[in-house]
Amino acid sequence: MAKNILFVLTSHSELGSTGHKTGWYLPEVAHPYYVLAHHKITWASPKGGATPMDPGSADAFKADPECAKFLVDPVAQAAVNNTVQLSTINVADYDAVVVPGGHGPVFDLAYDAESARIISGVYERGGVVGAICHGPAALINVKLSNGSYLVNGKKLTAFSNAEEDAVSLTAAMPYLLEDELVKHGGIYEKAGALWGEHVVVDGQLVTGQNPSSGHAFGKAISQLLQ
Repeated sequence: MAKNILFVLTSHSELGSTGHKTGWYLPEVAHPYYVLAHHKITWASPKGGATPMDPGSADAFKADPECAKFLVDPVAQAAVNNTVQLSTINVADYDAVVVPGGHGPVFDLAYDAESARIISGVYERGGVVGAICHGPAALINVKLSNGSYLVNGKKLTAFSNAEEDAVSLTAAMPYLLEDELVKHGGIYEKAGALWGEHVVVDGQLVTGQNPSSGHAFGKAISQLLQ
């Protein structure tokens, strides 16, 4: 039976003070989307409307069939360019919330009260919460109704400090995601090698480490929704 899934995309397009563009990362949207496309998907962002794709992700993954398909898929393109505002979302309507990465979420979703409201609300209703790569930035400040951080005591993963160093962007980050998750009680895990596929499921929480984890991340969410 089809479920209602909310994809939450970043509205942030500037990579700190580097002068480079950022946003959401193509394979972390395309791969989970096509795994979950048989469900009813709503797309939202802090500002609503068109959302920024990290231009580097299209270059890096132009040979990836799912990514190439997504870029010319009229339904998918209409979705990411016509998102609704997070403030309009009724938590009771959704069985799952999915937060793709790209560096954008580090700058906006991490501090967005509406994003936190939705994530905590879906989670406390028994829904699935999924976040991949830098998407878990949206989780770091989310608190549950008992005052505890959602990530506290949870096994999880996200883009690692080592991977941030490998792409030479550590200095551009306002914080390191791995460190912040651990600071708020997360039990962080990562693949044995840089860029290795790695997905962690802890109850209703599904996290993926990096772009290569997109398909497995989507499958893990799909299985929980069955």
